[in-house]
Amino acid sequence: MNIVKYDPFRDLRTLQDEMNRLFSGTFSRDSQDEVLRGAWSPSVDIFENKNEIVLEAELPGMSAEDVNISIENNVLTLHGERRFEKKDEGDNFHRVERSYGSFTRSFTLPPTVSSENANAEFNNGVLRLTLAKREEAKPRRIEIKASGEQTQAKTIETEAKSGTAKA
Repeated sequence: MNIVKYDPFRDLRTLQDEMNRLFSGTFSRDSQDEVLRGAWSPSVDIFENKNEIVLEAELPGMSAEDVNISIENNVLTLHGERRFEKKDEGDNFHRVERSYGSFTRSFTLPPTVSSENANAEFNNGVLRLTLAKREEAKPRRIEIKASGEQTQAKTIETEAKSGTAKA
């Protein structure tokens, strides 16, 4: 039989160790450097309609020249950089909350998309990229013929040929 001496702070130390382990895994040295450098990633909306897939990325304070778009092996990549520009040497910033720096966002495109006729527009800080769907991927309507109508027409035609048609 083992007797364990009561330690009133044991549970508190265990809780502290668990909290330290939790935060040391979440905020590694690399992620702290990214926060200090202001690494960021633009918000992106992706939606589709019957003819195309559309990607819209928010890039406030940037111009079309600051962004590169590439498609390789069905992977769409947005790459760019938002630079911090000090307007006047006499400016003394008290707080900088907007993020600056380079970013890269990559998205795997479905096989139903054709990258050949991609169209990109940049307006009011929003990049809009439109990718057309392949013709075979677009929905199409198929008419259904009722079998009862065809059978009735054949019966009337047969009766007319044999002379048994009713007037």
